[in-house]
Amino acid sequence: MLKARYRQILWFFGRILISIIFWDMFLPRIGLRRLSRRNRKARLQGIARNFRSQAVRMGGVMIKVGQFLSARLDVLPREITDELTGLQDEVQPETYEDIRLVTEVELGASLTERYLSFESTPMASASIGQVHRATLPPENPGDAPRRVVVKIQRPQIDRIVMTDLAALRVVGGWLQRYEPIRRRVSVPKLVEEFSRSTLEEIDYLHEGKNAELFAANFKEDARVRVPAVVWSHTTLRVLTLEDVQAIKITDYDAITAAGIDRAEVASRLFDTYLKQIFEDHFFHADPHPGNLFILPLEETTADGRRAWQLVFVDFGMTGDLPSKTLTGLREILIGVGLKDAGRIIHAYQTLEILLPGADLSLLEKATARVFDRMWGKTAPELMKMHQSEAMAFLQEFNDLIFDLPFQVPENLVLLVRCLGILSGMCTGLDMNFNVWTGIAPYAQKLAGEAGGLDWKSILAEVGEFARLLISLPRKAETLLQKMEQGRLEVQTPQLTEQTTRLQIGVQRLTAAVVFAAFLLAGTQLYTNGATDLAIAAAIAAGLALVWVLFARPPR
Repeated sequence: MLKARYRQILWFFGRILISIIFWDMFLPRIGLRRLSRRNRKARLQGIARNFRSQAVRMGGVMIKVGQFLSARLDVLPREITDELTGLQDEVQPETYEDIRLVTEVELGASLTERYLSFESTPMASASIGQVHRATLPPENPGDAPRRVVVKIQRPQIDRIVMTDLAALRVVGGWLQRYEPIRRRVSVPKLVEEFSRSTLEEIDYLHEGKNAELFAANFKEDARVRVPAVVWSHTTLRVLTLEDVQAIKITDYDAITAAGIDRAEVASRLFDTYLKQIFEDHFFHADPHPGNLFILPLEETTADGRRAWQLVFVDFGMTGDLPSKTLTGLREILIGVGLKDAGRIIHAYQTLEILLPGADLSLLEKATARVFDRMWGKTAPELMKMHQSEAMAFLQEFNDLIFDLPFQVPENLVLLVRCLGILSGMCTGLDMNFNVWTGIAPYAQKLAGEAGGLDWKSILAEVGEFARLLISLPRKAETLLQKMEQGRLEVQTPQLTEQTTRLQIGVQRLTAAVVFAAFLLAGTQLYTNGATDLAIAAAIAAGLALVWVLFARPPR
């Protein structure tokens, strides 16, 4: 263990905890709660900025921690996650001599023996390792040398990672002692999730296998390319891959100059991810611009346009959707379609998004708050929802997640983070990109896998009940007015039964109207150019109210 680094991490987080104890525990107890709340936003932003600077300075796992936390909207307030968003995994490269030594020890021979050439200047540098271009002897006599890229871990990175993870486990223990945090989130579980993904990321053999699995999933699709792994030059700490020299996906001018339609690139990228998620259940979880490229080909397509391939690199961070997760998502979808709130709560438990001891009755009461917002609104009224109102609702929703004992498993966090990055990239490529056109067939397929349930039937049923729901408040108000004025005529002893049935109908319809509200709001926001809000609404609707039903009950 690197003791100096270990102490530095503990001291940094210790100061943060002392500040939180002073401002959020001590001051409120002596009657200065208003002062504590007044500067809370600035304090949280300051903590995030300090962490960001510390992470870039230290490298190692700390940058990964910041990236991990930036996606945990279910755990941290937005003031922190916004500041950490965009934290780049870029640090100063190691010296060539240090990298050469690591490579030669791993491969058991000198660089000149294993490679024909090896560039001393790295083409990219990250917290875990860096990448150099090289060449290998040709496979067949007379062929040109093979161009490859070599990914090498930093010296002692395994010790650095173990030291950082050990320190984080201690910090996690500190945080778990704080009752408000313990009630909302299992910090040790978060640390272990992060530790598992980080240890996989420093295992280049694991990354090579991920790349081959991804390539196998797309072997029938010539539009997608994954660099081949050169296993003869790959170890736990050195990964050698085919060098596919292509255009960075955010180099819009170069893509256009190559005669490639950017709208087509956006469509193919999105379609590729839908296949990964809904068909393969295994997805590339880090789709930032440095990991996606466009490779122009010499041939042309049937319509005369230039052919090209979408190139994926870096499979250190991947996500999988096991059958249990897919079952949970499917159950939520069916629960919305059948207006079965009990089924939805059961789906939450299947997805393991509720911490042990979660107050299910409180969650049921919280649902009423969402109903109050949407009650009696027609579809046109929902579509005319002002952008500021939608933003206020999303902001309140984020705070509610932070307040409740709710924690999203890492695979779903990776999925949501991945979709957020992906939507931004697709919009950058094509300002008119329409997410709804591409996702509909996969949504129908997912619903169809659940015992033949038809997606169109669900939407039709939701629409029918929504129309009925619009008329219910008016009917209920008329009934109450008659009762208050003494004009209610009881003509049948079945009145109680009918009233009960009416109440049950209202309760069963509420799930449908919330789903429809987000779907319609997302569509309207997208057509008005509010892409970020539209994506937020799309995620809420697409995940079938995984998050939306957590709203604060009236106090």
